[in-house]
Amino acid sequence: MSISRRNARRSVRILGLASASAAMVLGISGQALACNISEFSAEAVCNGGKGSIVVTDKDFSGQKATVTVYLENNGADEKKIGEQEVTGTKEGAQITFDEDWKPGATYRVSVNVPRFIKNKDITPNLTTPATACAKEEAPAPSASASETVKPSPSETKPAEESASPSDSASESSGAVAPASAVPSNAPSAAIGDSNLAETGANSNTGLIAGVAGALVVVGGGAVYFGMRRRGAKTGS
Repeated sequence: MSISRRNARRSVRILGLASASAAMVLGISGQALACNISEFSAEAVCNGGKGSIVVTDKDFSGQKATVTVYLENNGADEKKIGEQEVTGTKEGAQITFDEDWKPGATYRVSVNVPRFIKNKDITPNLTTPATACAKEEAPAPSASASETVKPSPSETKPAEESASPSDSASESSGAVAPASAVPSNAPSAAIGDSNLAETGANSNTGLIAGVAGALVVVGGGAVYFGMRRRGAKTGS
């Protein structure tokens, strides 16, 4: 039984259509499997004491995706953290959102890929660690630096000894000089005696003169009364 040309052509057409349909289905299925929300992940990390959220895209189909991160509060969007685009790779392409997250905070990460992923969220939502990022502390000074700044006892001792003469000099200069060392304009004892002898100051000259005057007065009075009595006797 021979096959006619018409039947052969019909069979070829059917096989061609089936092959094309299968290729199209496989291509669409391959793209759908390659660009899937499961290829995206998010984590909260610390970088130099600051928090950040890193989203990784392992979709190797070359589709450009838009990633948006929201801070959640009681199941609702409280704040939009940021939005970035990423093209995934087999090894994983990463994008970073700067966010000083608090411990135990919840973030919703939404992904949108035209024709494949329409604003789907990475599940479950991202929950930050229970410990905040440690702040960087200034390095402590080394032992050598502290030794150079702080003088050793052997270095300070000569300084103290060298300072002692100046202290003694200041004490000697500030102390009151003895009476013998202080110059004075007062005359010495010998000179004072000679001056008193010459001027009569601080001596008995005044007392002697007063007594002499009194004696002169008394003597004169005695002479006067004596002469008067003598004259009276003569007249009698």
